[in-house]
Amino acid sequence: MRVPQPLIILSPPRGFSSVVSTVIGQHPELYGFPELNIFLGDQMSDIKNYFRGTYPGGLLRTIAELHAGEQTLATVLDAYAWLEQRLDWPTKKMYDYILYCIAPKIGVEKSPRTCTKPKHLQRTYAYYPKAYYLHLTRNPVAARKSIREFAEAMRRKREKYSDAEAYADKIAMFIHDPVLMMVWYRMHDNILKLTAELPVGQTMRIRGEDVLSEPEFYLTQLAAWMGIRTDAEAIEEMKHPENSPYACPGPAPLAPGGNDGKFMRDPYLRVGKIKEASVHKEIEKAGLLKTWGEDFSKRFLRMSGTIGYY
Repeated sequence: MRVPQPLIILSPPRGFSSVVSTVIGQHPELYGFPELNIFLGDQMSDIKNYFRGTYPGGLLRTIAELHAGEQTLATVLDAYAWLEQRLDWPTKKMYDYILYCIAPKIGVEKSPRTCTKPKHLQRTYAYYPKAYYLHLTRNPVAARKSIREFAEAMRRKREKYSDAEAYADKIAMFIHDPVLMMVWYRMHDNILKLTAELPVGQTMRIRGEDVLSEPEFYLTQLAAWMGIRTDAEAIEEMKHPENSPYACPGPAPLAPGGNDGKFMRDPYLRVGKIKEASVHKEIEKAGLLKTWGEDFSKRFLRMSGTIGYY
């Protein structure tokens, strides 16, 4: 059986990746995964070490769904045991296996952690040099607010546990703008450097705001780019992310996540024009030009313009 190349969505955290990837993955010729995080190491043992002795929730949920057709605590435990027996597998072999399980559908991958380091993206491309690569963006003003809210919520949650004080302090530091927006900048820079080297037609950049504001137009455009169905019925299916088996929290305590928690609690596509803030005006109003320094401010604004936000 022919196994098609995957669609790999590249995006920093809090960049509409959960909702947009799930929307795209509902196309009848596609299969949307939760965050698999497989490209973070060479061997499956590397992935377990990266996640401090466990496996990504999205990976556990996917194996449970593919093997058992459902995600319960029992099937997730079975998935965990199955992965334990394959710690020596190269991550390429694991991903190939998952793609084989969903073939002839095309896998839709989105794991923001992949974009944190060039080596993760280089590994991704080395594994799948003929994949489709979609650069998903979000207005940095809105992304900044979302990241701060998420980090603050995590800090408050971690402060409840005395043994997690150091982690809470780490999250609190991340809220500070120089750190937070430098991470945002570097991740987009990593993505741009990768996609700049790809052949014409293999990569596409799309603004999350556009997909959510005018889904019929932009989803049809994306489907045409991939050479898959563009009829009204196929596009209509994409507008129902709530039908994905991963559009809800997974079984705790092993695999509750895999997608953004806010999205999983309310996984519906609400179409409407998204109001966008002016990046220049908001940064100036917040006094961030002085906080960040002239050099980084210029680079940040240049990057923002490059991906379509002014």
